[in-house]
Amino acid sequence: MIIVAKTVEEKFIKIDEHKIRYLESGNSKNTLVLLHGLGASSERWLNVIPYFSKNYRVIAPDLIGFGLSDKPHLDYTPEFFIDFLEKFFTQSGIFHPNLIGSSLGGQIAANYTSSHTDEIKKLVLTSPAGSMTQSTPALDAYVMAALYPNELTAKNAFELMEASGEEVSQEIITGFIERMKLPNAKIAFMSTVLGLKNSELITTKLGSITIPTLIIWGANDPVIPIIHANDFVSSIPDCKFFKMDGCGHTPYVQDPDIFASKVLEFLNGI
Repeated sequence: MIIVAKTVEEKFIKIDEHKIRYLESGNSKNTLVLLHGLGASSERWLNVIPYFSKNYRVIAPDLIGFGLSDKPHLDYTPEFFIDFLEKFFTQSGIFHPNLIGSSLGGQIAANYTSSHTDEIKKLVLTSPAGSMTQSTPALDAYVMAALYPNELTAKNAFELMEASGEEVSQEIITGFIERMKLPNAKIAFMSTVLGLKNSELITTKLGSITIPTLIIWGANDPVIPIIHANDFVSSIPDCKFFKMDGCGHTPYVQDPDIFASKVLEFLNGI
């Protein structure tokens, strides 16, 4: 298990008899929920949680099927994740939060907000999934690493995903390998991939998002290329866009200072 900073508490709740793990930091009345991407966990947000927890109660769950949360044998469809998030908010006492989602988490956040737009204050989507109709070599490498998790496949996938030419930290690689070797992890991963592939494009729902929204995209993202940003920016009525130069698929990992500052400017109305 990855040890988190002392200012971040690890907690567990039950949702439909399934154990769900999440990280919590800060004690503000204003809540900020962070949703990770496919095959990831709440640890992906550790670089930016300290910035946010000064002004927000920050909640970062391991989505059901991922991280240290339970991985039941179910169909991991968009509707399943919307239902999960609704129950997670209720069980955790979360009311009217700000919501940030990355990749898969971005698609879940957008899906949820499109049908619960009065329940979310502001929305931030980071390289969200849901509008791409074909795979990319980087995504293919990531799926391969999930199915055959070892040092070589994981290192190759994350180096492709970050697209910076810099060496990926060993902690990221090791954490991914450990998570994908957990019982039912591969089944949940592939069920999610298939569930998303067989669902309608998220673009059909984006017009229903009426709250202020910020789209952040890594300029060099090879997983979901930045060309797809326009699908979101042009469809969400009240939408701002920020391109993070020099970053790939996870700018909050690669450049947490810039990412956090842009998000806080948006959330605080600057």
